[in-house]
Amino acid sequence: MWSTSLPVGNNSRNDFGNHLSNSDFLRRYARRLLRDARSFEASKSLPVLRRIIEMKVMPELRVTDLYTVRTSIQLKHILHTLAKELGYAAWELCKQDIDVCSTAKLDRYRLELGMFGDFQQNWFPNEAVALDWQKENGGYLVAYGSQTVAILA
Repeated sequence: MWSTSLPVGNNSRNDFGNHLSNSDFLRRYARRLLRDARSFEASKSLPVLRRIIEMKVMPELRVTDLYTVRTSIQLKHILHTLAKELGYAAWELCKQDIDVCSTAKLDRYRLELGMFGDFQQNWFPNEAVALDWQKENGGYLVAYGSQTVAILA
């Protein structure tokens, strides 16, 4: 049976180690997303811009409009996007509360950064299917949008 606890790996590939507080992790992650959002490579910028639009941080703009003015995106826009993805109304509310939350709340972002890249991953369409599979096989579950991934360590 696979472990059901958080796998610990070598995070030397980036500066997002486990020593960071949740708010510091989110700020560093937001800076990385900001660089991607401002990128001239559409494959880097468009996924971030879609997240901004989806979270209604800039609801007056369409993705094509936002892509045109992407160099004007600020860190505050990215931080508000992340806060809304985590269920907060705004970054100000998120930063007051996020450091007392479990680090598991940010595992979706760690997964995006490839911090679980050394471990086998099984993807599931939703949490219910993943939980059924986990009962029989184990694995550490990470919610990723409507999907769930089992990290096998």
